[in-house]
Amino acid sequence: MPVLNVAFVGSEEMARTLAKKGDVRDIESYVHKEIIDGQTRIFSLLRPLRHPERLRPLLSVLNVAKAGIVEISRVDAALGEVLVAFGSANIQDGHAIISPDEGEWIDPQQVRMILDQAGLEKWNLHEEIPDEHTLRDSLLSNLQTGAENAPLVIPIDQHFNVKGVGLVAIGYVQAGTVSKHDEIHVLPAQENGIARSLQVMDDDVEQSIAGDRVGVALRNLREEALHRGCILTHIDAGALTRHNHSTFMLQRAPFQKRELSKGDIVHAAVDLQFQVGRIVGIDGGNFTVEWEQPLWIQNRDSAPVIIAQLDAENMRIMGVAHSIAPA
Repeated sequence: MPVLNVAFVGSEEMARTLAKKGDVRDIESYVHKEIIDGQTRIFSLLRPLRHPERLRPLLSVLNVAKAGIVEISRVDAALGEVLVAFGSANIQDGHAIISPDEGEWIDPQQVRMILDQAGLEKWNLHEEIPDEHTLRDSLLSNLQTGAENAPLVIPIDQHFNVKGVGLVAIGYVQAGTVSKHDEIHVLPAQENGIARSLQVMDDDVEQSIAGDRVGVALRNLREEALHRGCILTHIDAGALTRHNHSTFMLQRAPFQKRELSKGDIVHAAVDLQFQVGRIVGIDGGNFTVEWEQPLWIQNRDSAPVIIAQLDAENMRIMGVAHSIAPA
């Protein structure tokens, strides 16, 4: 059952009108499931918490989302960073909904200009809150598959032991498919296990596909091999390349005026990884970064690698790494 993951930045009240609230971590999830003409359609709203105080939950959501909703209650620096982050993540299917605080007014033309400058020209701008049924239909019209034939990549965001089941890893299938009894390879631990069972949307399944949030019960694997940002793949699949150092061209983010220098500390956000690194070389527009821990990059055209600098004021998104390669 394909699932559309939607990055949602807005109020809990609006999220509850669209979907049923699920689990809460530093990201809240809301799930809507419907059956039309025998076809099951599901979308999952992923609402990052504590932005602008914390940037990682927002970038983690954007790592897995294929569509977006931003509820705009005011126009400020935090909104600018949110929209630039969506543009950097190349979320082209989206809805910006003007919903000002009581007694306030927001200029739609100003919002449209910011959307266009952030790279979100294709987004729908709603000057008032749309009907929830219309919004759901618009979202689900973008429900697509297509990454099932790629090598398996499941970034993990939590894991735990379940009585009677054992070690369970939970994450989003970014590419490929995973089936019961598959041999699983864990990066960066380089350890192997067996998928003894799979669960999607609280249902036991035989197979999970791209877009699913899946729980994989694993046997013959140490719990220490798992952590947030680790990745499940198939043995010898060649899905990812290890980067201890990376070189890349940086496409500067809109509104970003800060210049990066040799010695600066940056973070890379991709596939739920949030790795810290130091710039060790700059040659024209080419940057070389040494990562504190290995960064794993898919060997296919996949989600952008977003570069951020956490001590930058107002705009922490520095840009997107293009032509990234191990140095």
